[in-house]
Amino acid sequence: MNGLSTLELCAGAGGQALGYEQAGFEHVALVEINKHACGTLRLNRPGWKVIEGDLTQFDGQEYRGVDIISGGLPCPPFSVAGKQLGENDERNLFPEMIRLVDQIRPRAVMVENVRGILDAVFSDYRSFVGEQLKALGYTTGWRLMNASDFGVPQLRPRVVFVALRKEYSEHFVWPEQGLSTPKSVGDTLHDLMAAGGWPGAERWRQQANEIAPTVVGGSHKHGGPDLGPTRARRAWASLQVDGLGIANEPPAPDFEGMPRLTVRMVARIQGFPDDWQFFGGKTAAYRQVGNAFPPPFARAVATSLKNCLSVSRLVRVAG
Repeated sequence: MNGLSTLELCAGAGGQALGYEQAGFEHVALVEINKHACGTLRLNRPGWKVIEGDLTQFDGQEYRGVDIISGGLPCPPFSVAGKQLGENDERNLFPEMIRLVDQIRPRAVMVENVRGILDAVFSDYRSFVGEQLKALGYTTGWRLMNASDFGVPQLRPRVVFVALRKEYSEHFVWPEQGLSTPKSVGDTLHDLMAAGGWPGAERWRQQANEIAPTVVGGSHKHGGPDLGPTRARRAWASLQVDGLGIANEPPAPDFEGMPRLTVRMVARIQGFPDDWQFFGGKTAAYRQVGNAFPPPFARAVATSLKNCLSVSRLVRVAG
């Protein structure tokens, strides 16, 4: 394998993996438990090694030597929308990440999670994670960033956790934010909204003149696809979007009222390219999109890691 490599944990629908690919990384494997998300990964990248299964049962021995372990560990244990059980939540997979880092010993680790993990209630747990990796020879850091700072037309704060072996840590620089100004929802989606011949698309574009609120994926256990709870739906309504559901098609020529978004529209708001397909029915597809890490955001962090590891290589060769 040429270049830098990554093993991705909890890969979902491939938002983070796509960002890493765009940054020039090769994927040695992607681990994911959700069958629809695995279908999406295989549909778009038949050449990727997709391992469908429980991360707690995954043995990483054969991946020793990979450059980075990356992933988007489950958010519910730390989300303010949940019970915030943290380390006591059975969905908390930070211990599995630490186990695999110990087993594989990558040069770097990168994990994304929700803003809630930085809440004071989890201070001790963040310290615990840091101490566990410090004992393995890594320097760690947490950073709150927003997808909109990387051109994604959405207010989507996410916490990125990075761990680097000590010999590389001095070369790491967090990605610079705010270099790319995101488009409004109207400008982002106008062509898709007009695709069905709706004459109101141009007027709608002018009214949807801000970036989107945070897209939510919803529960995998119950409910259909919609754009979130009451507060979120009010935010969408201010952009002239009906958040009570997801449409199968763009508005027809005789449509009146506030339109609903299609899965493809939400995917574009998340930063997915239009040729990225989602496996499964509308509900399964929307949940994959809503829970994804925006590819442009992932690409920015991956590029910072790539630069860090590349500089470190050059320093060692020169030395």
